[in-house]
Amino acid sequence: MAEKDIVNAILRYLKAVPACFAWKTHGGMYGTAGIPDIIACIGGRFVAFEVKTPSGKLTKLQEITIQRINAAKGYACKVTSVGEVREILERLEG
Repeated sequence: MAEKDIVNAILRYLKAVPACFAWKTHGGMYGTAGIPDIIACIGGRFVAFEVKTPSGKLTKLQEITIQRINAAKGYACKVTSVGEVREILERLEG
């Protein structure tokens, strides 16, 4: 499965999550480098997902950005499937 297909599947899942507003960020010359692929506000909490294929690796900039979001009391991580996102949201609820 290609990364864009994983992103689309995650976004479809997030649309069904109550109290969730999520969108796909787009890179390019007007975007901010290193920002995770999916940004969401879920129940008032800032959540960001960097989507990769199972063999995909984070760049150094992506690692730093995830660390900075977590240090700011948001939640950011690398994910490879809808199942991982579902598990993360269940843990965040608890």
